[in-house]
Amino acid sequence: MGIRSPYDRDRFESAYDKVMAKWPAEREAVVVPTPFGETYVNVCGPAGGRPLVLLPGGGGATSASWYAQAAQLARTHRLYAVDLIGAPGRSVPVVGRRPRTVADLTVWLDAVLDGLGAPVVDLGGHSYGGWIALHYALRAPARVRRLFLLDPTQCFAGYETAYLLHALPMLLRPTPRRVRAFLEWETGGVPLDPDWLRLQEAGAGFPSAKPVTGPRPAPEALRGLNASVLLLLAGSSRTLPQSRLRSTGGTPITHLVAARAGGLLPRVETDILPDVSHHALPHAAPERLGRHLTGFLGS
Repeated sequence: MGIRSPYDRDRFESAYDKVMAKWPAEREAVVVPTPFGETYVNVCGPAGGRPLVLLPGGGGATSASWYAQAAQLARTHRLYAVDLIGAPGRSVPVVGRRPRTVADLTVWLDAVLDGLGAPVVDLGGHSYGGWIALHYALRAPARVRRLFLLDPTQCFAGYETAYLLHALPMLLRPTPRRVRAFLEWETGGVPLDPDWLRLQEAGAGFPSAKPVTGPRPAPEALRGLNASVLLLLAGSSRTLPQSRLRSTGGTPITHLVAARAGGLLPRVETDILPDVSHHALPHAAPERLGRHLTGFLGS
């Protein structure tokens, strides 16, 4: 379902700009050509800083979602926050051509990094963006120095059935009301930034391409990843399969996921952010999250 009128598009653009106003004032935007279309990237931080590429989650998330971390990360890094091609945001896909496989996503992100003049980067992603970032690090290991994953989906565990059922009405017929209801359910009614929430609502019905899906990375591939990895899990996430608790004596699923990642990745730090839900990242608990990220990226 596309945006039906100029008013709807204007509403999205206005909401996007309002969240971007929370970014550092020196922020600029660049457009990078790729085989799949023009990719819109928000940039800030010292020109000589080490490049850090940020990928947002899926659904209605955009590069604007990094607003709570941008200023702190941009103190030491040249920050590149990307609007995913074919997803809500300001990237413009080529008509009839979209990434369909993980290999396509690798070609797309290679082109983005080449266009930014960044042969080697630190890379981070939230949710679906974490899934893309991990697959990219596995396929292009020479280009990723450090990798951080914020509550990534389909990387070390599958989805909770209740999460998918609650998301289904929003996916079948997206409306602002359904987007808000889903986010309020997943975050447990915790107050959300109203500007960010309006942007998620404004993205309902955005003319998006079908996202690339696929299996979790193979264990043998994860064991061969040499990049340093930081895995931060949301302690109150509703995305993870809670049914596994019955067979593990009630061990929190986030601890099981952290243990699985620790057993597979050669160089990984894991931590759990308590009382934070999946969709509240990366803008919830900004100081706590910021300390984790700056400590990892600066070490």
